[in-house]
Amino acid sequence: MSDLEFTHLDPMGHARMVDVTPKDPTHRRAVARCKVFMKPETTVAIANREVKKGDVLAVARVAGIQAAKRTSDLIPLCHPLLVGAVSVSFDIGDDHVAVEAFVDTVDRTGVEMEALHACSTAALTIYDMCKSADRGMTIGELALWEKTGGRSGTYRRLEE
Repeated sequence: MSDLEFTHLDPMGHARMVDVTPKDPTHRRAVARCKVFMKPETTVAIANREVKKGDVLAVARVAGIQAAKRTSDLIPLCHPLLVGAVSVSFDIGDDHVAVEAFVDTVDRTGVEMEALHACSTAALTIYDMCKSADRGMTIGELALWEKTGGRSGTYRRLEE
């Protein structure tokens, strides 16, 4: 038998939302990253703001911020949180755009899902903005890179 405990299951094995009301609000932060892999010509078009739909990274940034604020609307067992800050940044490589999302709150539960949702939505928006020129794009390497605050403390992913 494993020591793994699933907190979102009741004693009967049914899904439930974890009760966080007894917890004290604390400062919590999460960082997520992913990459959108594409043709080098597509990264050049993004960097030069030559994509016909408009400024890809500006639209993706706003989409990521909006996604962080709406996470509990789409992930069924996530608590609605008062998101204090969201930032989404990009790094254009030769054959990819790296996406990084930071989310902060002072609340009773963490913002890992908000950061992952922001990051993935920004990546999907990049895909949507560029798909007419590059249908072969892929999105990958989505991961939580850091989380601070809460009972479980700090987590940092090791560089690979």
